[in-house]
Amino acid sequence: MEQQENTQQNEQSQASPDAAATDTTPSLADMLKEAERKAQEHYDAWMYAKAEGENIRRRAAEDVSKAQKFAVERFSNEMLAVMDSLQAGLAVQTENIESFKSGMELTLKQLSSVFDKFNIKEINPVGEKLDPHKHQAIGMMESDQPANTVVSVMQKGYSLNDRVLRPALVMVAKAKE
Repeated sequence: MEQQENTQQNEQSQASPDAAATDTTPSLADMLKEAERKAQEHYDAWMYAKAEGENIRRRAAEDVSKAQKFAVERFSNEMLAVMDSLQAGLAVQTENIESFKSGMELTLKQLSSVFDKFNIKEINPVGEKLDPHKHQAIGMMESDQPANTVVSVMQKGYSLNDRVLRPALVMVAKAKE
């Protein structure tokens, strides 16, 4: 009896092979629609990612612009106190040289503290070997010191976080003849 059933099933499957194949595989039209739907999904995801990338780039450019624009804001606020001190010193009515000098010294002290706070260092290289990265030699002079040693400083230099803002203008020792 089992044999008869198996034989009948085999005959049915042989009689209608197209019917069995159509039932399990989707039609070409369905496959095309599914492919188009997936393609649209991928296109939409790509467009979203592209727009998001452009937004990130735009925001980053705005942040950089703001950072450049307001980078010196803290420094500027500290310098306002020095400006106030200078203006107050000029507004004093007494013409006493000592009071004027002490006011200037206090203002210089205030300016030095602002420089310290922002890591601005003075370059005063007297007695050091000439370093063209930090010093600018404007002349040579006779000296007992070794050749190319800084003998005098005409104008101090300054550095910001170990980067030279302005080199020191110096006179260096001549080589002994």
